[in-house]
Amino acid sequence: MRDRIMRFTGPMRAVAVLLLVGLTWLLANTLFGGGSGSFVHHFFNSVSGESREPTPAEVRPRRYKCGLSAPCPTKHLAFRLVSGAANVIGPKICLEDKMLLSSVKNNIGRGLNIALVNGVTGELLDTKSFDMWAGDVSDLLKFLRPLHEGTLVFVASFDDPASKLNDESRRLFEELGSTVVKELAFRDSWVFVGAKGIENKSPFEQRMKNSKIGNKYEGWPESLEMDGCIPLRPPLES
Repeated sequence: MRDRIMRFTGPMRAVAVLLLVGLTWLLANTLFGGGSGSFVHHFFNSVSGESREPTPAEVRPRRYKCGLSAPCPTKHLAFRLVSGAANVIGPKICLEDKMLLSSVKNNIGRGLNIALVNGVTGELLDTKSFDMWAGDVSDLLKFLRPLHEGTLVFVASFDDPASKLNDESRRLFEELGSTVVKELAFRDSWVFVGAKGIENKSPFEQRMKNSKIGNKYEGWPESLEMDGCIPLRPPLES
């Protein structure tokens, strides 16, 4: 008889435990207003590990060429230009995830920093900096005059981009698509992408005027940053 009681009370005890758990869950559900489905889902997710916090790599937004927030279409070049900050931090010119000009590459200087790129192939042709405070503007003219049709011209300023500019140099930049170079002045910040033979004005240009009232740095405006996608040109007819 005692064995029968023991065999009977075992299942009853299990049923009682289940009923107690169920009543506890119903009470908690009533008090806190949670749905049964959400409770079960949360419980099983917690057990299985599905509710874990995402890792930094999972949260970090995807990075595209030159740090763009979205990829460029096919047959387009991704670029990013950063002008210098005062006379301390140098400018940067990135194209297709390759740094063409930067302080790290030790190929920048005060004034105008320029990269020439083949507009058909995207190949880097040349990089140079021109001191527009104490340099000779004739060096800049010799660099810009012989450009071939379709050549892309990337420009990032550093410190002073304009003091030595003359009428011819400003006109050459206007022919490349610039709309602000005629007003560019002492210590303005300037980033620009133009092209030899461009039919319209370039959509890739920014200028921050040097202003005692509005300058971010003492004596200099803030640095400018610009990025985008430039379509490659079809091969020129021979």
